[in-house]
Amino acid sequence: MQAFIHPTLVKLFDGIKNFQQRAYELDSVNMKGLVEDGQHPKILLIACSDSRVDPAILTNAEPGDLFVIRNVANLVPAYDIESKYDGARAAIEYAVRDLEVEHIVILGHARCGGINALLKTLSGQKIQRDFIGDWVSLAMDGCMHYAIEQIAKSDNELGESVSEVNLDNLREHQHLVERAAIRGSLDNLRTYPWIKQRIDTEILNLHGWWFDLESGDLWATDAENTVFLPVIE
Repeated sequence: MQAFIHPTLVKLFDGIKNFQQRAYELDSVNMKGLVEDGQHPKILLIACSDSRVDPAILTNAEPGDLFVIRNVANLVPAYDIESKYDGARAAIEYAVRDLEVEHIVILGHARCGGINALLKTLSGQKIQRDFIGDWVSLAMDGCMHYAIEQIAKSDNELGESVSEVNLDNLREHQHLVERAAIRGSLDNLRTYPWIKQRIDTEILNLHGWWFDLESGDLWATDAENTVFLPVIE
């Protein structure tokens, strides 16, 4: 007897069937190796949970290429040994210390709902949810440090005074806040002692990416995490 498939899920089951045909029938050697030898991805990719930005689809990755963490607004909490029940920290630790990835990419994107929630919180609009408000507050430091800095530099009318950059400015430049959150999470990654040690010995590299939903363009941080530059010409 075949299991009942809800109409909404039919497309997903068809996709699994197509994947089975591609991966297990047409490319069985690769899948057999992944099963018998285990996974050995070189890249940890931390992405947003947003349904429009699937990292495997965007990068055309194959099974075994990426170790992926997804959460609201692609945020990385700072190192905290007291936080025992934390999926993000646990996954980062496994990727770095056990899988020994060589690169960590934080992939953010335009029109991020999590960053929009942060901006609403900053403006005094309490998020009527149990967990989201506290979670997106992780981006606060990056927003305050990097977004305000960029807005002040890009708008001559604001001058050099950080205090002159108000919430309206932040809302009008949400893409800068999204990029600032990525840069803040890159800073947080460096608070993990075993990540910093690997960066210092040049066996691990950190990258910040921002995907523009409207154009499909990709922007990336420079090596010093000081600015985002376009990748695709």
